[in-house]
Amino acid sequence: MARRKLGRRGSAGDGSVRRRLSPARLSPRDVLHVGSGGLRSRPLRVALSALGIAIGIATMISVVGVSASSKEQLLRRLDELGTNMLVATPGESMFAGETVKLSRNAVGRVSRIDGVEHAGATGSVETSLRRNEKIPEDDGVGIKVQAASQGLLKVIRGEVGSGTWLNEASGHYPAVVLGHVSAQRLGIGKAGQQVWLGDRYFTVVGILDPLPLAPEIERSALVGWDVAEDLLGFDGHPTSVYERSTNDTVSDVRDLLPATIDPENPQDIEVTDPSAKLKARAATEGAFNSLLLGLGGIALLVGGVGVANTMIISVLERRYEIGLRRSLGAARGQIRVQFVTESLLLSGLGGAAGVVLGAAATAVFAHLDGLPWVVPLWSVAGGFGATLVIGTLAGLYPAVRAARLSPTLALHAA
Repeated sequence: MARRKLGRRGSAGDGSVRRRLSPARLSPRDVLHVGSGGLRSRPLRVALSALGIAIGIATMISVVGVSASSKEQLLRRLDELGTNMLVATPGESMFAGETVKLSRNAVGRVSRIDGVEHAGATGSVETSLRRNEKIPEDDGVGIKVQAASQGLLKVIRGEVGSGTWLNEASGHYPAVVLGHVSAQRLGIGKAGQQVWLGDRYFTVVGILDPLPLAPEIERSALVGWDVAEDLLGFDGHPTSVYERSTNDTVSDVRDLLPATIDPENPQDIEVTDPSAKLKARAATEGAFNSLLLGLGGIALLVGGVGVANTMIISVLERRYEIGLRRSLGAARGQIRVQFVTESLLLSGLGGAAGVVLGAAATAVFAHLDGLPWVVPLWSVAGGFGATLVIGTLAGLYPAVRAARLSPTLALHAA
């Protein structure tokens, strides 16, 4: 009894206090070493377990990356084409059966609005276009013939892929410029050929490149304003007026266009923004990727179940190791940390592989489709963070189970 008291309170006269024994602490390096030991001993099982995580992360990142790449291309295209173009067309008249016509000098009126930099127009011509005169009129390819002002190309920021645009000279003669789609329908690949327009041949002097902001012109055949009036019975009234204003005055110009074109009946004029469709498409890009993201999430969940299964089997196979460590003084908390670390390393390995695979898949798709390669940083961080969360959750139960093993029973079972 005296000895026990002396052990608790210390020897008389020296005032020393007994030091309590505490388990050894593992440094981060030691934790990493013991946590990776199980992975190094079973590389094939580790690879197969990490594969599920990698597939899930790769699917999610590639879906987000492809969507972001497509959106980036649309935004770059919008910056190139501009969002400051408006189109004025005849609307519905207040009086039933009455046709609304734009003023013949509508382009001149629009050009005088403050902020308008360029203006142009097209006018519908009631005639047919065929490859040659031997093709019946009813067998035409449905190409719309329109008169075009010379300033139209600058307004729509179009490019002539072959030949030239209408000018002062060609605008008075039987010359036609074909839109991109019209040329494809007629089977014409370059300027210099002829088409049957109305009752005579017109020479194709130019073929336009694609026009995302003016798809109606892509499907048209454009002739000079003067030749349309002289040879094709055009009445000189435009059916669409295009204008390009400064970015700061787009809203003001939109408000002024109807009254400027038709002061007496401004309600009969309809103003549209061709870039609105591209802007809406860019805003909704990726809206239909939820299903693929869901499939990626399911694959990630399945991968997490695979990691948990691998860790449980690892605990059962390594009972002797656990018992030996416990008998040598390892605390239960250290055993839990070991197996949680092993689960995190396993899922982190799959997550890193998935990030690389997803980014590579996005790069291949972007290269094949001519898109800019964009992988949002938030998708990489979010995907890798999800793997760590899943790895932690998947390793908790096996870690707790390993920590609860009795050292005696573990060594005896082994």
